[in-house]
Amino acid sequence: MPGNSDQSRIDQARADKAFPVSWDQFHRDARVLAWRLNGAGPFQALAAVTRGGLVPAAIVARELGIRTIDTICLASYDHTSKGDMTILKGVSDQIAQLCGKDGRGLLVVDDLVDTGSTARVVREMFPQAHIAAVYAKPMGKPLVDTFITEVSQDTWIFFPWDTGLSFQPPIRDGAA
Repeated sequence: MPGNSDQSRIDQARADKAFPVSWDQFHRDARVLAWRLNGAGPFQALAAVTRGGLVPAAIVARELGIRTIDTICLASYDHTSKGDMTILKGVSDQIAQLCGKDGRGLLVVDDLVDTGSTARVVREMFPQAHIAAVYAKPMGKPLVDTFITEVSQDTWIFFPWDTGLSFQPPIRDGAA
């Protein structure tokens, strides 16, 4: 079955370049992002890119005292396949009025900029918005204004909301 072997190769590639991020580490990284963004404003509103941007957006909003918060809902892939970018929901009329058509004063937060396809759509929607991500890969890095940690393009980030705690056997017992 070609599908199964293709999926096995994808799973192995993810395991080879895995970058697991704990809740503690993600919280620290999101706070560092807020610290960097503190001098970049002022921001009148924040929009989280769903779903990955929800957690860092909450942390950044708290740290910067931003209370006008919305979401930009986009979808281009699920856990195993990538497709066309779909805008599921844009920002509210109130946010659009507050920040204008160009998005000046709008802070857009995401967890990761990978290929840049999401950031491109957001930039088309709001050319003057400040786009920030906690993590960035080389293809997407030029499309964000602020990020914290760069990882290689072939690295697979395991976010804490996508993983669970499990026993890890000792290395001497054959664990990698």
